[in-house]
Amino acid sequence: MARTEDFNKSVVLPPGLTIAALKKSVEYIERELSNFVDIYMEQMNVFSAIVGIFGTLALDRHSVYEKVRHLDISQTRFPDLCRRGSKTSQTKHCLESKASKRPWAIQSHYDHEGWYVVWRYLVDPTETIEAKKPVIIWRIDIVYLTKSDWKYEGSKAGSGGGGRTHTFGVKAAANKHKNCAVYKRSDIKLAGGKPIPINGD
Repeated sequence: MARTEDFNKSVVLPPGLTIAALKKSVEYIERELSNFVDIYMEQMNVFSAIVGIFGTLALDRHSVYEKVRHLDISQTRFPDLCRRGSKTSQTKHCLESKASKRPWAIQSHYDHEGWYVVWRYLVDPTETIEAKKPVIIWRIDIVYLTKSDWKYEGSKAGSGGGGRTHTFGVKAAANKHKNCAVYKRSDIKLAGGKPIPINGD
């Protein structure tokens, strides 16, 4: 269970978003994703997309933010969610749900301005960190990004094969996110760039 003491109330949140809603969202995501661990073992990048999707569903269910119903916007552009009663053009009342197993970096196919909630997760199939929790959200970063915060990462894909599609990454991501962790499990630390249990040395 997400512990209240692991939340940082000093982090600025999008209008109307609360610690209580985030706490319920963590519990929802961890519970639902326990059924998808096999996908992580087969396709890690697909699993990250699923974590982001469940982040959207969790906030739609537990907060004043609701899923954008226009599929072209929610599936291909910004945002995933808007505060109830707001329009997608009201950037400061909209959210994009991202997921990453990396400690700092996030990627996007667009460089949109707005609020981003990043669900930092780890997969623990042996459930050694917490019983009945094969998937753990160990940190949540919430940050408002402007167009200037993104850098273009060109594609290496070509007619010769290989490579990936183009993306945008956040410039100096560790510095940008260092004060944005609204939730961080106190029993997890970073070692060698990876989250590990504090008692796992």
